[in-house]
Amino acid sequence: MGRALHWLFPHPLLTVILTIVWIMLQNEVSAGMFVFGVILGIIIPRATAVWWPGRPESIRAGKFLVYCLIVLWDIIVANIEVAWIILTKSNAKLKPKWVEVPLDLRQPEAITILAGTITLTPGTVSADLSNEGRSLLVHALDAEDANAVRDEIKNRYERRLKEIFQ
Repeated sequence: MGRALHWLFPHPLLTVILTIVWIMLQNEVSAGMFVFGVILGIIIPRATAVWWPGRPESIRAGKFLVYCLIVLWDIIVANIEVAWIILTKSNAKLKPKWVEVPLDLRQPEAITILAGTITLTPGTVSADLSNEGRSLLVHALDAEDANAVRDEIKNRYERRLKEIFQ
C-alpha cells in the first residue's frame, strides 16, 4: 500500500501546494475547483517525478510552516524598509553591497529555497551560485556592513532550512 501511495503522490506537499494555488488563482472556492486542483496536484508531480530522483525523503513540516511565516513577515517589513529608503535616500547616499554567503546547505532544494527567499525579500537579490554550490552571491540594496548581511542570512534563513531538511 505504501509504494502505491508513493507512486500516486510522489511529492505530497507539492500536491497540496498545487491544489491550494489552483484554488487561489480561480478566486472562488467550489467543489469543482477543489477537485480539479487535486487532479492537477496529482498529475503534475507524477509527470515530473522522473526529474526529481534525489529529492529529500522528508522535511519537518512544522518547522517549514514557521519558516514560511518568518519569510512572510520579513517580506512585509522589507517592503516598508525599501519604500522608506526610496522615499528618503538619494542614490548618492545608498550603500549597495555584494555579499558572498558561504553555504552549509547541500540539498539543492534547500539551496533553491534559500536563494528564492533572499530574492523575494525586497532589498536583496540572489545573483549567483558558485559552481561547487558552496556559496551564494547576494546583492544588497543598502547595507552598512556586508558581514552583517551575510550573518543575518545564515542565522535567520540557512540555519532554519538546515533544521527543516535534516
